[in-house]
Amino acid sequence: MSDPPAIDPPPNEARPASHPVASVHAHRWYHSWIWAIPMVTLLIGGWLAWDTLVRRGPLITISFQSAEGLQAGQSHVRHKDVDMGLVQRIALSKDLQRVMVSIRMERAAEPLLTDTSKFWVVKPRFFAGSISGLETLLSGGYIELLPGVPPGAPAHEFKGIEDPPVLQSDETGTPFLLHAPRIGSISLGSPVFYRDLEVGEVLGWDIADMADSITIHAFVRAPFDRYVHDGSLFWNASGASLQLGPKGVQLQLESLRALVLGGVAFDTLPDVRGTPVSAANHNFALYTDRDAAEHASVAAHIECVAYFAGSAAGLAPEATVTLGGLPIGEVNSVFLSYDKAADRVVVAVKFDVEPQRISQLQLPGETDLAGTLRVLVHRGLRASIGTSSLLTGQQEVALVMQPDAPAAELHMDGKLLVVPTTETGGLADLAKSASAILAKLDHLPFEQIGQNLNETLSGANKLLNNQQLSQAIATLQSTLADVQALVRQTDAGVEPLLKKLPELSQGLDDAVRRANRLLGSLDTGYGSNSGVNRDLDHLMLQLTDTARSVRVLADLLSRHPEALIRGRTDQGPE
Repeated sequence: MSDPPAIDPPPNEARPASHPVASVHAHRWYHSWIWAIPMVTLLIGGWLAWDTLVRRGPLITISFQSAEGLQAGQSHVRHKDVDMGLVQRIALSKDLQRVMVSIRMERAAEPLLTDTSKFWVVKPRFFAGSISGLETLLSGGYIELLPGVPPGAPAHEFKGIEDPPVLQSDETGTPFLLHAPRIGSISLGSPVFYRDLEVGEVLGWDIADMADSITIHAFVRAPFDRYVHDGSLFWNASGASLQLGPKGVQLQLESLRALVLGGVAFDTLPDVRGTPVSAANHNFALYTDRDAAEHASVAAHIECVAYFAGSAAGLAPEATVTLGGLPIGEVNSVFLSYDKAADRVVVAVKFDVEPQRISQLQLPGETDLAGTLRVLVHRGLRASIGTSSLLTGQQEVALVMQPDAPAAELHMDGKLLVVPTTETGGLADLAKSASAILAKLDHLPFEQIGQNLNETLSGANKLLNNQQLSQAIATLQSTLADVQALVRQTDAGVEPLLKKLPELSQGLDDAVRRANRLLGSLDTGYGSNSGVNRDLDHLMLQLTDTARSVRVLADLLSRHPEALIRGRTDQGPE
C-alpha cells in the first residue's frame, strides 16, 4: 500500500513547528471477535434443529365425528397428563362425513401407536355414573391416548371413539360373558357387585346369535375375580326391590349408583366353591333377581302339572309353589288345555318341585320325591290357587292337605306328574261366597219390598199434604206463641218475688232460731229432769194408791153392804 500525498497548507497560515504523522496498519478479518456471535448462533440453531429432528415423531391421522373442542396448533395429545403430540391440521374427510385431525407425535409416543390404541376427545361429560373433563373448561379440550393391549401392529391412522372406554387397559382383572333375554336397566359402566362391594364394571354388550339373547361383557377386577367359579350365579341388581312380608315393608337396593345406572351382582354358593376359578370370557346366565338365580341353582327338579277348572287370574310364571306355607318350587307356565274326559276347557299350570326343599319328609317306605308325593296325595294332598299378596293380587299354587277330600291318585302325563286339584281357597272360596250371597239376595222379595215402600211413601205424602195437618200445625204455632207470652208474663211477675226471696229466707231463719229457743225453754222447765215433772210423777203414784183403795172399798161393799150401817168388824180375815 503506498503513502497518501502530502497536503500543502494555505499560504496565509503559518506551518506548525511539528506535526505528527498517523500510520495505518492493515488487519485480517479473522482477527476480529465480532464474528464469533453469528458462529455461536449458527451452532445453537443447528443443535436445536438436530434435537427437533431427533425428537420428532410420526405424523398420524385420527378421524372423529366432529372437531368439537379441538384447535390446530393449540390442542395436544396426552397420556397420563404427559404431552405426546400437537394437533397441526383439522380438515373434513373426502366424503364430508368425518373430521380428519393430523397430529405430529413425539418420538417417545411411537411405541404406543398400535392398531389397538384408542383416542378420544376429553371434554366435560357425564359418563358411566361420573363427571369427567371439568378441567377442560379453562384449558380447552385435548385428545387422550390409551395404549392398546400388547402385542399390536404399528399404525398411523386411527378412528377415534366418541366416549372414553370404561376400562383402562392397565387395570388387571378378568372379563366374563353374561347371557340374558333382556338387558333391562343395565348400561355402559354399570357396577358389578360382590357381597355389596363394587368389584367391576359392565364394558358393553352385543346381540347374540339369532338375536334371541343379549351378551353382556362384565369385567371383575383383581383380586375379586378369583371368587368367580364356574358354578357362580349372576343376577340383575338394577333398581330397588320393595317387599311386603312378615317383617313389614322392606326396601332393598345395592347402591344409589345401581339405582341410576343399573348393576350386576354375583355370588358363589358354598357347594360350588371347590370348583375351579372361571377363565376369561366364561359364559354365565344372567337371572332377573337373586331368588331366580338361587332357584336355578337347584340341580334336580320334578316337573308337575295341575289342571284347574276355575279361574287362574293373577297366576303368572315364576309364581311360588308352597307346601304348608313354605316355598318348595316355582310355576313355569300357565296355559289353557282341553279336558276330553270332562269335555271342558281347564287351566293347566306347569310347575317344578325342588326335592331338597322337602327332603326332610321321611315317610314310611318311601325314599324318592315321587313316592313321597304319591303318599301325600293318597292322604289328601291337593293343589289349589291361593292369594300370596292381597295388596298386588298375585296368586300362587298352594299344596294343601284335605283329609276328607275324595280319593285320588298321582299319575303321569308323559314326563309330568299330575297333581289332583281342589277348588277351595283363594278366589274359588271368594267366588263361592259371592255366589251364596247372590243366591240369598235372589230370594229376597224386592218387588214386594218396593211396593210396600211405595205405599209407605204415598201415605206419608198424603199425610204431609193434608189440609187438617197444616191447620193443626198453624194452631200449634199459635199455641206456642201464647205459651211464650205467658212465660214472659210469668217471668215479669215472678221477678219481684225473686227479689224478696233473700228477705223471706232471712225471716224464716229468724223464726227457726226462735222456735229452737222456745223448745229449749220448754225442755228446761217441763223436761224429764224438771221439778214439775217430778211432782207429776209423785201425784200419779198417789192417785194410783187412791184408786187401789177405792177398788178395795168397792169390793168390800159389794160383799158386805151392811158395813155401811154396822161399820167394820175386827173379826179377822174374811
